[in-house]
Amino acid sequence: MSHLMRATKSWLGVLVVTGLLLPSLVFASQAQAATIKDTKATKVRIGFFANVTHSPALIGQELGFFSKYLTKDNTTVEFIAFNAGPAAIEAMKAGAIDVTYIGPNPAINGYSSTKGSLLRIISGSTSGGAELVVKPTINTVKDLIGKKIASPQLGNTQDVALRSWLKTNGITTTITGGGDVTVIPTDNAQSLALFQRGDIDGAWLPEPWSTRLVLEAGAKVLVDEKTLWPKGQFVTTHIIANTSFLSKYPGTIKSIINANLDSLNYIAKNPVEAKDAVQKQIEKWTGKRLSDAVMTRAWQNLKFTYDPIANSLEKSADDAVDVGVLTTLGSRGINGIYDVRILNSILKAQKLKTVSVLGLGLTW
Repeated sequence: MSHLMRATKSWLGVLVVTGLLLPSLVFASQAQAATIKDTKATKVRIGFFANVTHSPALIGQELGFFSKYLTKDNTTVEFIAFNAGPAAIEAMKAGAIDVTYIGPNPAINGYSSTKGSLLRIISGSTSGGAELVVKPTINTVKDLIGKKIASPQLGNTQDVALRSWLKTNGITTTITGGGDVTVIPTDNAQSLALFQRGDIDGAWLPEPWSTRLVLEAGAKVLVDEKTLWPKGQFVTTHIIANTSFLSKYPGTIKSIINANLDSLNYIAKNPVEAKDAVQKQIEKWTGKRLSDAVMTRAWQNLKFTYDPIANSLEKSADDAVDVGVLTTLGSRGINGIYDVRILNSILKAQKLKTVSVLGLGLTW
């Protein structure tokens, strides 16, 4: 189910077709935070997905925000494209990437499977933009019994959301394709083709794929995931860094976070131009731009934010265990998964609202 995808420079990125609230950590003091060195790497490898849920990463490439900061640091940057989070986590475990934009559940899995040693979440990026879209004849959750529903990849963010929502409604699934509903982890592009042929009955997908099934294949929305979350906010994409890289090169992490903030600011001030920048990068990495109609609908379903929305990560972690795609969170749970000290120091300097991670990591 994996394919090789073009990446800049030498490494070929893998394109996979596609809690519990624990006691607070003892935070570092302001004085400790101030002692963080500004060491910079000679090279950084940044992962991302070539779709609209990763728009800040795409805009940062297209408009040169990453280059603006990293060139000053004498740091070479290599961008590596993925299509689902588990593949990016495996790449980080293999030492092939240093930082990546990624969804919550793969980050949770990468953290728990390495007993907290692999990664830290360093910033938010995107909220929203995931839907369960189905055949027009399906009107209720009970209509899904006996049906085939696709997700991007076993254990990815939408896969967990789908299985959890079904279980909440009394419908069973298994990771081997059994249960009341057959969940089929499938390449996103293939899900569109399978739906058009009638080989699947629906799919829980991120943007722009949910929109493409609606506009290009006649699907209808059964569940807009934001309706399942308080205030409609849940993390879709955040930025993680390899723990060792973060420790060694905080100066490089600072530059990456600054570039991400520049992208977010550009989106807020120039939405039309931002969409065009995203389109250019999607075309660069996939060979084809999205239609204007698809881009318009998908964009409306997304919110871009530096807040990692820690409260939604807790539930995503519990859900992954509950539906069987993650065996256990271990005794630490996701405690310690965040390190937003650099982000908060930048936000404070810019007189912007700092972020809280609900005791799940370092903030200062």
